Amino acid sequence: MNLLSSASIFSFFTLISRILGYLRDILIAIFLGASIFADAFFVAFRLPNTFRRLFAEGTFNAAFIPSYISAKLKNKDTGKLFADDVLNLLLLILIFIVTIAEIFTPYFVYLIAPGFIDNEVKFSLAVELTRITFPFLLFVSLSSFFSGILNSYNKFAAAAAAPIILNIILIISILISYYFNLNIAKQLSYGVTIAGIIQLIFLIFFTFKFYKPNIRFFFKITSKVKFFFKKLLPSVFSSGVTQINILVGTIIASFQPGAVSYLYYADRVYQINLAIAGIAVGTVSLPVLSKAFKSKNYSKVTNIQNKSIQLSLLLSIPASLGLIIASDEIVNGLFGYGSFSSKDVEMTAYALMFFGYGVIAFALVKIFSNFFFARDNTKTPFYISSFIVFMNVSVSLIFFEQIGFLIIPIATSISTWAGVFIFLYFLKKKNYLFLKRELYYNFYKIIFSSAIMCFSLKFALEKYSSYLDYSYSYKSIYLIMIVGFAGIVYLLSCYLLGILQIKKYRAK
Repeated sequence: MNLLSSASIFSFFTLISRILGYLRDILIAIFLGASIFADAFFVAFRLPNTFRRLFAEGTFNAAFIPSYISAKLKNKDTGKLFADDVLNLLLLILIFIVTIAEIFTPYFVYLIAPGFIDNEVKFSLAVELTRITFPFLLFVSLSSFFSGILNSYNKFAAAAAAPIILNIILIISILISYYFNLNIAKQLSYGVTIAGIIQLIFLIFFTFKFYKPNIRFFFKITSKVKFFFKKLLPSVFSSGVTQINILVGTIIASFQPGAVSYLYYADRVYQINLAIAGIAVGTVSLPVLSKAFKSKNYSKVTNIQNKSIQLSLLLSIPASLGLIIASDEIVNGLFGYGSFSSKDVEMTAYALMFFGYGVIAFALVKIFSNFFFARDNTKTPFYISSFIVFMNVSVSLIFFEQIGFLIIPIATSISTWAGVFIFLYFLKKKNYLFLKRELYYNFYKIIFSSAIMCFSLKFALEKYSSYLDYSYSYKSIYLIMIVGFAGIVYLLSCYLLGILQIKKYRAK
């Protein structure tokens, strides 16, 4: 298995999904802007979408894959029985959660958007839309189970492509709503749940070659299943710390008009980079890392860890610098149309810039967590992640009145960087990580290539600044050309320096 080629496949479908997500969001920005309808929909979508990211983007796999691989190594029937038991118990738990959420939706909305309570119309709308979107949690969580099965066989394409369905359905929902003059926010909410159903069917179809589920409501909870669910919650919390921080940010931001929307749009942009630099690398490395550890091949474990870190840095460093340098132009080019005013662009750009400072940390936390998960150690990442969330919440609450919603991306980046250094400390202390000299040399090469990219990006932005103005209709085309130019310069530099060669990322 090659980490770079597997990550490239995963990243390709993820990138297609994020591009379609961008088209979806630009349509929402045009028709809803940062209005109460946008705020209400984003809150309604935030909770199930947070669970989607927590479960679907590798977090569920962090607990499931090591346990499933361990069961499969004994024999095929043991693996099949373990998977069936997990699926059946997961199904019962999810049905219970969704039922409770549907009954007590107003309380859930108050928890994630307490600032809405002062606006009765906005609060009622958010409650209505949340009731429509929440069943998505059931379908997307089950989808993550089938994705875990596929990933354990080193099959990443279908799982990475599944989110494309969500974006296609939501784009269709917006266009139909506009054409037939329907409530766009409400139709989007229905689209979320419908997409969840289709996505689940899609993944079941591709999984049938490797696993045929046996649904039954009367089954024995074995010690292996108990062990899996015991480590599931801490692994979800620790591997999904960035998503939890975003959810916390939404709660705090709800007290400032428009802030929920600003954070949502900024989140959509930097999540593209995180999906490639952190989630893709983490997802494709975990199965092979778990197998290497189970077979006690520690030289292979060390090799995979170093290659994972290098690949993550290769992708996250230029992304972070690009977001910091061009945050205003990126937001303006992507969302600066229709109801999305120049002020909305300015506020969203500030949020994106501060998130940009944390992109490298967001990706590394994802990678470092896997080094513990592969050893079935979920407690240490849980404790570190708890500290990250506590620090984020504390800083956000202390400075919210003075700084406003911008403290949320600032606190998120600062707390996650603190988490990176704590992860490194415990990895070294427990002898879980041995950094090779080659990694240090390649790190300097990545920094050099990133510096060249930054110079190229800054030059192009200044040269074509008039074409990136808010009033210019085709600014997005020039933005794509400039970003593409800077990206090519970076990749070419990396190739010439010898750090972008497929053979160097073999997990051997």
